[in-house]
This record gives sequence, structure tokens and C-alpha cells, in this order.
Amino acid sequence: MPMHLLLLFAAVLAAVGQMLFKAGAAGRTGLMEFVNLAVIGGLACYGLSTLFWIYSLSKLPLRVVYPYTALTFVLVYVGAFLVFGERPGLRGVLGVALVLAGLFLINGEPSSQHATVSRSAER
Repeated sequence: MPMHLLLLFAAVLAAVGQMLFKAGAAGRTGLMEFVNLAVIGGLACYGLSTLFWIYSLSKLPLRVVYPYTALTFVLVYVGAFLVFGERPGLRGVLGVALVLAGLFLINGEPSSQHATVSRSAER
């Protein structure tokens, strides 16, 4: 699997985890009420996302991998609208567009530069 697809999948898993946290927290007030299937599923998504993230860090420079965290913000924003019916505002939509533009600008360079692993990762 190409590394950028793996990073995209990791971002999707993190966003799904966040939405599961939201679903698991809805209407709950007592501490033990937060231990439920949705929250446990969210933790599982986060855990798997973290494994993919760490694997990606072993193959690509940090400067390439890290911007994908911003993609998680975009996915959560869109998911909040699609899943929970939260209304997006104009400023939020513009913010999403800016984040996506930034991700493209940072990672839109030729892929040969991405294949270079930093010296610290080679050790």
C-alpha cells in the first residue's frame, strides 16, 4: 500500500475514533457511563491509527507525515456535519479549504523527495 494511502487511512481512523468518542459521550454524566462500546471502539480506532502512523514515520520524513494530522481535523469537521447534523459555518468551511490547501502545498512536491528517510530514522 502506498504510504500516502496508509496515512490517509490513519487519518480516517482517527476521525472515526473521535466521532465514536462523541457518540459514546452523548447524554452521559457519570464517569463510569463513559465506559461503553462507542468509546471502546473509538479507542480501538485511535490505537490502530497510531500503529499506522508510527509505521509511516519509519518510512517517511516527519515533515511529510505530520501534516496529515491536519487532515484529521478536516475529516472530523465533515463528519460532524454528516453524522451528527452539526451545521458548518462559512468560517469553518474556509478553514477546511485552507487546511486542505496547506496539506497539498506541503505534500504536493515530487514523490522522490518524500522517499528520503532522515538520518535519525535510519539508525
